[in-house]
Amino acid sequence: YGEKGVELSTPENFEAVSGMGISCTVKGKSVLIGNRKLMKLNETSIPPEIENEMSVIEHQAKTAMLCSVDGRVVGVIGVSDRPRDNAELVVKHLKKKGILIWLVTGDNVNTAKSIASSVGIDNVFAEVLPADKKIKVEELQSLGHTVAMIGDGINDSPALAQADVGIAIGAGTQIAIEAADIVLMSSDLKDVVTALDISERTYNRIKWNFVWAFGYNTLAIPIAAGVFYPIFKLSLPPWVAGMAMALSSVSVISSSLLLRACYKPCLLYTSPSPRDS
Repeated sequence: YGEKGVELSTPENFEAVSGMGISCTVKGKSVLIGNRKLMKLNETSIPPEIENEMSVIEHQAKTAMLCSVDGRVVGVIGVSDRPRDNAELVVKHLKKKGILIWLVTGDNVNTAKSIASSVGIDNVFAEVLPADKKIKVEELQSLGHTVAMIGDGINDSPALAQADVGIAIGAGTQIAIEAADIVLMSSDLKDVVTALDISERTYNRIKWNFVWAFGYNTLAIPIAAGVFYPIFKLSLPPWVAGMAMALSSVSVISSSLLLRACYKPCLLYTSPSPRDS
């Protein structure tokens, strides 16, 4: 029995329709619970008063789910999908860095825009079926964008694999984690900014090490080979040249180890602390 003393019957012929809802049979009656697409697929009309109620629910950043029995809509349920903690702060920080952000969701346009507006996202792909998320990533890539995809569910796996950089939330499904390039060890979205910051610092350090090593060898190798000896009487004994090469490697390694002193982005943390090693 339910909390209100109503006897709950076991559903039969249960079927989950991806991106739409569910269908089943209860006590011989056909029951549908899902979105407008599911109702349209089953040729179930939605009364005007239900449409008005759905509009109110959707503008409250909630997902409206319809319930029909034997082809007649009997009710609508509003479900709230609360954004993750710090989502607004992370979006604001990424936008300051010039990163364009899209929300890709299966929710209807009104709900998607309300949720996006609450966290500061300007671009929305709404009513996207799970299998079509990958297509949206491909569309952005075709426009010349380098795409990073953040997701945590089974439905996100194809899009994570298609993206240039797939980022999986640590608390997500195993399939999403395996499809991603980066796995956040926690569910805190601030770690997205930390990961991007570490990646940027690492890339810049690689370029700096390359410039340093290239310049060092460009100067030292000709001297060790005696190229300048006829003009400047300048040369290096073999043992000095060998030591210089070793010091070159040590300098590059030492430069790379400075990454261990990286701090989390100050705009997100009121009291920055060194990154865990």
